[in-house]
Amino acid sequence: MGATSGAVWGRAEQQDFRSRVRGTLLGAAVGDALGGPADPLSLEEIRAAYGPEGLLDLAFGQGRRGTVTHHTQLTLFTVDGLIRAQVRRDTGAWHPPTDLHRAYLRWAATQRDWGPDERRKDDGWLAREEWLYARREPTRALLVGFGDDTLGTLESPKNPGELGPEAVARSAPFGLLVGWEPQLVAQLAVECAAQSHGHPIAYLSAGAYAVIVHALARGESLDGAVQRALALLAARPGHQPVSDALQHALGAVRQGIPSPTRVEELAGDGTADGLLAASVYCALVGEDVRHGLCLAVNQSGPSAAAGALTGGLLGALHGETALPPGWLTELEGRPTMLELADDFAMEMTQGPALHGPAGSSPGWLARYPR
Repeated sequence: MGATSGAVWGRAEQQDFRSRVRGTLLGAAVGDALGGPADPLSLEEIRAAYGPEGLLDLAFGQGRRGTVTHHTQLTLFTVDGLIRAQVRRDTGAWHPPTDLHRAYLRWAATQRDWGPDERRKDDGWLAREEWLYARREPTRALLVGFGDDTLGTLESPKNPGELGPEAVARSAPFGLLVGWEPQLVAQLAVECAAQSHGHPIAYLSAGAYAVIVHALARGESLDGAVQRALALLAARPGHQPVSDALQHALGAVRQGIPSPTRVEELAGDGTADGLLAASVYCALVGEDVRHGLCLAVNQSGPSAAAGALTGGLLGALHGETALPPGWLTELEGRPTMLELADDFAMEMTQGPALHGPAGSSPGWLARYPR
């Protein structure tokens, strides 16, 4: 497993990459925030609450507009874990799934504690962001998966019957490891998904989603990115339901005007493969980011997860400037997301200058302790 060194990045490439990193994190978060208030509602209830066209703008949830759910919280801790995994490479003790697990345990602490614990000096800066301590209805699978220090693995996964989309919805950052080979991106996403969602449909959906984001972040088309994911899935046992779902999404694109009925059909029972298919469909047929996100959340399934997955795809595809600015201005935690996105982009493009043979930046190691 390797990352691209800072020496091969030109300035234009760095700027493009940073825009896609920002776009992925902000897009996933704004989709999550858009869908959150609709999460418990059927399509009929959404229309009754928000009008015949459904939910077309940020709505009140958790006391204000623009609040995110546990999907965004965990996505941010995924980024934090990936940065710290890269920093730890210098120590010779490099096992990214362990670094991600530690990051997810830090998230689990935010769901138990009232606020940051200043005594825990190795938590890094993200765990000191007080807004992340809001409990946003995390699922039982997440609380059980990260309820103790035991690391779930593919050989011994946590929640082996869990089919939900939560692990997929935190997996976009794996796709931003653009210096890695796609099969290694898929493997890391799969291993980290199994820490809370041990059913093959759930963890293979996470791997496929990460590979799609990876291809988009490297400048490929969405259709081409899905084909790349399908090719990688074909080699994995138990892939057929996930592959079928993606093929179904591609076929649905040619079946007339996009509609909530088609999104609901793809999403099915709200399992990981269905939400993956629905998000790919919405990203493919959306006239722009706003339209794609509204299409994703106006259905009877898990609207927040659908919005987060779709937003991550569109953000990776188009970069941050394509996201609706009016929604971004109200997005909870946006300064934190921008800071984290820029740190990630800097680590991936200029990591050796921050911690390497030539010396380390004390400020960086304080932010991302080894």
